[in-house]
Amino acid sequence: MSRIALVDDDRNILTSVSMTLEAEGFEVETYNDGQAAYEAFSKRMPDMAVLDIKMPRMDGMDLLQRIRQKSAMPVIFLTSKDDEIDEVLGLRMGADDYVKKPFSQRLLVERIRSLLRRQDVLAGEDVPVTEETKVMVRGELTMDPLRHSVRWKGDDVSLTVTEFLLLQALAQRPGFVKSRDQLMDVAYDDQVYVDDRTIDSHIKRLRKKMRSVDSNFSAIETLYGIGYRYNEE
Repeated sequence: MSRIALVDDDRNILTSVSMTLEAEGFEVETYNDGQAAYEAFSKRMPDMAVLDIKMPRMDGMDLLQRIRQKSAMPVIFLTSKDDEIDEVLGLRMGADDYVKKPFSQRLLVERIRSLLRRQDVLAGEDVPVTEETKVMVRGELTMDPLRHSVRWKGDDVSLTVTEFLLLQALAQRPGFVKSRDQLMDVAYDDQVYVDDRTIDSHIKRLRKKMRSVDSNFSAIETLYGIGYRYNEE
């Protein structure tokens, strides 16, 4: 049973999310500020942490920085800000993913399960090389699923779990079109409902991150009314 630490100053979120996670078979520890969580983590580190960014006493960024000095456990940020600066900074500091408030609790559960599966793979001594786990090279793009790493022209790009899965799905077959429905199936469990605009938003954010290391990045092509495809450069 994986132990999940949930850290948020909103008691309603702590109560509702902890009930959902416990119903899914997780052991949940809740904290309403970063300092209390850090003191508990110093004694016993959980298997994963879900952190709000803005909290009293110690915010999520400070807590993440201290966690990374001791542990590489998966961390998901909860953020309600429209500004992407905190999200990007958090990923650069070592967060693995973020979920924007208000959020689907089912989506959060799926993100948690995905990161825990990745952690299990990384912790394994012998990892079988399959099409899903081997390093993929497509032109200037290199993706390592086991380490969740992406490099473009030699530069590291920090992607969330969802963004990684979408890019991987597109790059696996350069030149072939993926519809929005196909991309939704890749990025989300079939019990999670998302609309077309959600996929469009992820692709927009993905392009922005790739262009942060290469302003001329144009490998992801939009086919209006159809979907997206990856063109090897």
